[in-house]
Amino acid sequence: MLRHAIAPSARYTKASHDVVRHPRLSSDAKILLLYVQGLPEDPTYKPLSELAQKLGIKGRAYQKAKEQLVAHGYVHEWRSQGGGGRWATEQLVANNPLTGEQAGHLREASPTAAAPPSTHFPTVGEPTARPAGGCQPVEDHSDKTTPHPPSGPTAGPTATSAPEPTFEPPLESTPPVSTADPAQLACAERVLLSLRHSRRELHLGVREARALAVEAVKWLERGLTESDLRHALLAERPENGVRSAVGFLRYRLIQKLPELPIPSLPSQPHPVHELLECKGPGGKHVFRPLADETECAPCRRSAAQAPLHGAPAPQPDRIPWRERIARISGTSAALPARQQDCPTRLP
Repeated sequence: MLRHAIAPSARYTKASHDVVRHPRLSSDAKILLLYVQGLPEDPTYKPLSELAQKLGIKGRAYQKAKEQLVAHGYVHEWRSQGGGGRWATEQLVANNPLTGEQAGHLREASPTAAAPPSTHFPTVGEPTARPAGGCQPVEDHSDKTTPHPPSGPTAGPTATSAPEPTFEPPLESTPPVSTADPAQLACAERVLLSLRHSRRELHLGVREARALAVEAVKWLERGLTESDLRHALLAERPENGVRSAVGFLRYRLIQKLPELPIPSLPSQPHPVHELLECKGPGGKHVFRPLADETECAPCRRSAAQAPLHGAPAPQPDRIPWRERIARISGTSAALPARQQDCPTRLP
């Protein structure tokens, strides 16, 4: 290994070989110690952590370097409570390891050592008489109506006490009042709490679901079921996701609220007519009309189909079987012998 070294004539820090070659100090601890030794007097009043940040030593690296310097006697700290109850931390950085007793003597001999807390006189003062008066009577506006609110008591020039401030509970702490059925409110709240099982971004707390149940119960009052309500809240997932489950569900419950169902008119009973005799071409029979018709439905249907198919062909009279046999017997006697041998088929 080649080595080239030129001793600087200015802007240098004398570093002990005990520090540079210390086997138990890390590179961050050595650089921090040498950096503090080379500073002028003014920046030394800054805390050690702020000086370490300028070197890029932050977080766990700074804590580890500081623990090593404290353990080997290069850094000492004292915490004390000053005036007003504030705590202050004093740090001592030495280029040679010092014991706690040696560092304490250097602290006491330093002119910048913090002075002990001084004794303060009480600021309350001696008890005095309580001032009274100076308040004008309050105006009575109970018997008249005015657009302006009634004025409060005005303090006079000798008044020393101010009215106590009134604190109102936040709006979120007051649950919304609803006149809906408690069973339907519980049902709507159960549906809202179950949405997290289908989509984790719609996770609601108990108080959030109870506040939204006032809007969700309006869906159930309009005839929708729990399944319809759940499907409407889970449908059409936003492309960018849901940033606020409460805001998203409140907007959807209000904007997509279905219309009120149209009340159905009460059905009137159909009048029942008495039986009438049909005036159609068929035989004598009766039927029950629905309105003012005089023929039954089969007769009206036959009358409507008659122009299409023409008049029905007349049906021949039915001949008794005895006469038909007699006619056949008389006809077979007049036939030749050959035709008589053939069996005769009755029609």
